[in-house]
Order: sequence, then structure tokens, then C-alpha cells
Amino acid sequence: MAGTIQLDIVTPERLLVSEAVDEVIAPGSEGEFGVLPGHCRFLTTLRIGELRYRQGEQWKRLSVSWGFAEVEPRRITVLADIAERAEEIDLPRAEAAAKTAELQIAAASKHEEMEAARAQLEKALLRLKVGKRR
Repeated sequence: MAGTIQLDIVTPERLLVSEAVDEVIAPGSEGEFGVLPGHCRFLTTLRIGELRYRQGEQWKRLSVSWGFAEVEPRRITVLADIAERAEEIDLPRAEAAAKTAELQIAAASKHEEMEAARAQLEKALLRLKVGKRR
């Protein structure tokens, strides 16, 4: 298709998305980046964040936690440790995970415990943000 780019999002468990899209915006480790058809080639790592893509006027959203993105002029491949579509996110579960992480942060006695709890909180808050935008 002229004017589109193939988007494939893969996790260790499944192929989550395989669609022709008009635009992709992803959370790169060095900051958010956008991709349109014909983009130059590059490879980047991903951080915890919201990945969104557009088909026509409709935007779709996913939460992504860590991974890699390979961009080519006609394809973007995302290999994510964890990825969920907005409509798949269990909001009560995400709220409970955020509360648990906040308690773990408060109770942490070691730096490593604090950092692990902060990462869990960041993922839970992202899931809430993305899930509420469905």
C-alpha cells in the first residue's frame, strides 16, 4: 500500500499487531520518536511508555514495557518485553498494582528494592493511563 508502513508488534507470548498504518509514535529510550512511511532506517531500545499508531483518523494505543524497535522505510518491527492494547488492560488490576508498588516504595530499605518498586509503579501508572484512553 502506498502511503502506509507495516507495523508488527511482537512480545514473547504473541504477535500483538500486524497492520498497515499511517504513523507510529513510540517511547524510545532517548525520547519519543515518530515514524512515517519512507522513514530512514534505525534501531533503538524502548522504555516503558505509550505506543500509539494511526490508521486514517483513528489512533490506537498500547502500553509497552522495554524492548527494541527496528525502523525501515516500509516497516517498523517492535519487539517488546510486555505490550498490551488499551482495551485489554484490566483497570482494577492496574490500580491494585499501583497501590502495591507505592507500599513497596514506602517500605523499601535498600536502593535495589526502591528501584524495582518504582519500575513497577511506572508500569502500573502507564497501564492506567493507556487503559483509560480506550
